Amino acid sequence: MNMPMPHGFQPAETVGREAFRDAMASLGAAVSIVTTDGPHGRAGFTASAVCSVTDTPPTLLVCLNRSSSAFPAIAANGVLCVNTLTHEHEALSAVFGGKVPAEQRFSAGSWSRLVTGAPALDDAAVSFDCRVASMSDVGTHRVLFAEVLAIRHSPAASGLVYFGRRYHPLHHGA
Repeated sequence: MNMPMPHGFQPAETVGREAFRDAMASLGAAVSIVTTDGPHGRAGFTASAVCSVTDTPPTLLVCLNRSSSAFPAIAANGVLCVNTLTHEHEALSAVFGGKVPAEQRFSAGSWSRLVTGAPALDDAAVSFDCRVASMSDVGTHRVLFAEVLAIRHSPAASGLVYFGRRYHPLHHGA
């Protein structure tokens, strides 16, 4: 039985890279800076592909492009900190987004350490300090499953979301 296709529908075999990217622009996501430090160096990158996996044990999922300058250090150090940004961090997001040389990125912002030694942004909405529990390669990215060892949370902080290829502030009660 042939069913009519909904408007805008594309079968999986015809979904190309650009169509997928255009569709993903309609999926709003929190903006974070993911950092690491350890024997294999200090590094960080801006990410919107971060989400909760489970609360037992507390675990996050972070997707990292294997061609990223931060990839070697994050994959080898085995620790990371997900620093969820506030609306005041839009410029800092750009610093870690790849335009600024990796060695200069940490001169922006104020950083400290929690448990793992990965840099935690002092005024982040929340920082999740993690140990990488497992990894899996999918296409161009490595999916990191990160067990949360410590949290620093600012419950009254605003948020920063990326949607429609633009940043949008989120405020409590808005």
